Amino acid sequence: MPATNPSAPPLWKRLLFRRLKFLAVVAVLLAVVLGGSYLFAPQWLMRADVARKAMAAHLEKKSIQAGDTRWVYYEGGEGPTIVLLHGFDSRKEVWLPVAKLLTPHFHVVIPDLPGWGESSQVAGGNYDIDAQAARLQDFMQALGLGKVLLVGHSMGGAIAGVYAAEHPEHVGELALLDSFGLKFKENAFAKAALAGKDPFLYNDRAGFERVLALAFDKPPHLPGRFVDVLVKWNVEHRAFIERTFDALRQPSQVLSVQNRLGQLDMPVLGLWCHDDRIIDISAMDSLRNGLTHAAAISATTLNGCGHMPMLEKPEATAQVLTAFALSH
Repeated sequence: MPATNPSAPPLWKRLLFRRLKFLAVVAVLLAVVLGGSYLFAPQWLMRADVARKAMAAHLEKKSIQAGDTRWVYYEGGEGPTIVLLHGFDSRKEVWLPVAKLLTPHFHVVIPDLPGWGESSQVAGGNYDIDAQAARLQDFMQALGLGKVLLVGHSMGGAIAGVYAAEHPEHVGELALLDSFGLKFKENAFAKAALAGKDPFLYNDRAGFERVLALAFDKPPHLPGRFVDVLVKWNVEHRAFIERTFDALRQPSQVLSVQNRLGQLDMPVLGLWCHDDRIIDISAMDSLRNGLTHAAAISATTLNGCGHMPMLEKPEATAQVLTAFALSH
């Protein structure tokens, strides 16, 4: 019979110690991997975070060739269809906080507009409002979406407004959020843009923070290495951003929705952040006054946000869109 060591710890303590030691090793390895990823490949962590948010919103990432563009988009949920269009120098992910609240009740489609995000870009192609509205028709037909609630933010609002005027058979309701394409009281942003200065260009973290301060009432904090990824994208796509911004400065683009308001006969919602420093809230008066044939006109003002209601006020934005959709 083997001898026993009376001073040895009990078996359960030895097993517990081994498990704790194993967990400590795993924790150290995770810290090393995550720390290394943050320092040397922060884009991996950003993609993982976006994938997590898309999963929480019950959205699947898909792609389809439509016209000259390989569109990448999110789709999920069941019910009436809502299509969400992002703004200038943005991408589909800005809608994820709102989409999470919409997919339990609606079929939601969120594309990267052509040239932006993961959707393809034609070298030297035209990406003004009219060209993008024409491309949107290709996308809508490719997916066979039928009539939708079309929602557009900023530049995406102008694209949505022009598309609704030219293809009313596909738009049951139209929602414009802090939309470009309307008359508004000239502010510092408008003066700079008309003078040819593009506030959306930046080369470093300080420049990125300046853009956040312009777009948000309370700018979000992003880890420095994540900011570096966004700065790199901005620099690498500088020619496209500059060319598109210059195209949007033309009078036909600045008033692209304003000049078509009389053609809109579907219910229209205007939603603005009261303190928007990019598209002044006076644009909503232009919207309401110009809608001479709309079946219904709704207007909502949100406090405590700048130019990005879907990120600063996602719950309120989702509530307004849901109420508007259900009322028609």
